[in-house]
Amino acid sequence: MPRHFVVPLPGDRRLQLGARTLVMGIINVTPDSFSDGGDLLDPARAIEAGVRLAAEGADLLDIGGESTRPGALPLSVAEELRRVLPVVEGIASRVSIPLSIDTYKAAVADAALARGAAIVNDISGLRYDPALADVVARRGAALILMHTRGRSRDMYEQATYHDVVDEVLDELRQSIAFAQTAGVNTNALLVDPGFGFAKQAQHSYDLLARLDELSGLGRPLLVGPSRKGFLTRPLSGEVSTTARDWATAAAVTAAVLGGAHIVRVHAVGELLPVVRVADEIRKYHRAPTG
Repeated sequence: MPRHFVVPLPGDRRLQLGARTLVMGIINVTPDSFSDGGDLLDPARAIEAGVRLAAEGADLLDIGGESTRPGALPLSVAEELRRVLPVVEGIASRVSIPLSIDTYKAAVADAALARGAAIVNDISGLRYDPALADVVARRGAALILMHTRGRSRDMYEQATYHDVVDEVLDELRQSIAFAQTAGVNTNALLVDPGFGFAKQAQHSYDLLARLDELSGLGRPLLVGPSRKGFLTRPLSGEVSTTARDWATAAAVTAAVLGGAHIVRVHAVGELLPVVRVADEIRKYHRAPTG
């Protein structure tokens, strides 16, 4: 079983991790995300989607306004705020589960936290906008530090590793240390290995197979394999993003058995039974002897 953690959230709330794997639902308020870009660009539709995912059993919701798919162009702060703030406010008024704002920009995080978000999900591990750490510390929010290298336009140019697990561990340690120096509560930090970000398919599979090694960071682990391109590597022919949910189920199962505390997925209702069965299997795991 994974280690148990209590992650503090604003408003004297707590996120209990370890007893079961939590499911984070994805709300992409974008016209160009790789999986569902454009589907939820209208705030009303995005809010209804969040309410639906919560009803399906999501434990958390992650709301993002900028696509970070490979090759995506950066979004202005003003446009990102225009997209996400109505959605954060609308969902926060209708559901009780914690909301995460998927951004690397300090200004966006600050505004979203003021309107009901409790977690910041930073794909850059504090490498794009270091001021984000100050916002998180001041707001008393939780912070997810994801591993990546470079920007969306050039991340694959930096996907060169001698040992991907060791290097991801080292670079996440650097992000943790930066957050701590900025005054972020260590108990409020989570980590994400960043499947598909500055990683070729073989790197993501190596990380997934050795996920338990990331427990050495001493922080809760979030895993986001949902519909990612690396899942199509063993498959023949073209596989649409929505048709990748079966492959996602396999990756989610491996993640749970590898010690993930949270899995981030698009199809909450479909994948929730997968997570629960994987949790049940994990209860019976015994470490090898001899």
